[in-house]
Amino acid sequence: MRHTNELILASNQGWDERILVCRNGRLVDVFIVITRRYVVLVDTVINPATAAQMVGYAQSYLHEGRQLLVVNTHADYDHCWGNGVFAGPDARWPAPILGSRRCADLIRHPEASGYLHERQEKEPAIFGDVVLVPPTLSFDGSLTIDGGDLTLELFPTPGHTEDHIAIYLPEINTLLAADAAELPFPFARTVEGLPVMRETLAQLAALNPATALYCHAPVTIGPQLLHDNVTYFDRVEQQCRAALKQGLPQDLDDIDDAVDVVALVDLPFEQATPTGPGWQDVDPFYRTTGHAQQIRMMLTWLASAAA
Repeated sequence: MRHTNELILASNQGWDERILVCRNGRLVDVFIVITRRYVVLVDTVINPATAAQMVGYAQSYLHEGRQLLVVNTHADYDHCWGNGVFAGPDARWPAPILGSRRCADLIRHPEASGYLHERQEKEPAIFGDVVLVPPTLSFDGSLTIDGGDLTLELFPTPGHTEDHIAIYLPEINTLLAADAAELPFPFARTVEGLPVMRETLAQLAALNPATALYCHAPVTIGPQLLHDNVTYFDRVEQQCRAALKQGLPQDLDDIDDAVDVVALVDLPFEQATPTGPGWQDVDPFYRTTGHAQQIRMMLTWLASAAA
């Protein structure tokens, strides 16, 4: 993935005008929510430069007593590495940063520092001035921001990551799903996270939002993506169960990493996912490696559940 310091505003495609969508190349979308009391930045992108551009887009709304707030949906680099703009010794626009307690823990973890060091060595022009700053106000469970006219309900949506939260705005029936749902599917990183992620997807779909916006999907794709993500994992499970029933080894250690598990369970990417606007632009990683990894995790989970 080629990174860029540019952040642009996406054109509004019919969602409430109090929500702005900011796009960092093909990497990630982040959001600005304008309420009567607050201007809320949902995620801080990849570095101080992109976070500062978010503030630039928000600046004209920071009047009439509105305060700046920041929310981290989770600790992945493309969602929180601009935090230093808002807290810490180099904060240009001091503001509270809200995030789950687990998000704060993960940003403080030595692995996060190690990954930052790797990125700084490879792309100093992008990541050279990043300083890891955890949320300054952390919480467990859910949290509500009363914006006066809009309410932001922050609630746990684990699976993609254990610290993930999403945001629901009930007055306008709008969901900011972040990475809890994606095109073509949210990525389970661990076998244990797979069933949790599927429970989260079902929870989000049950909200029946009129508008749904994502960090990694076209702004035009809408709430149907939640159901498409549910269907994808249902199909993967169905096909994996059938393959195990037909004699696939229960011990996945017997299946070499070089084995084509997509062919083994007979579920090409195109058969597991729907087609429609935006799907033709799916990153090749998901069509090959990503799809295969989800199948391997599903097989492992099913085998362990059976045992």
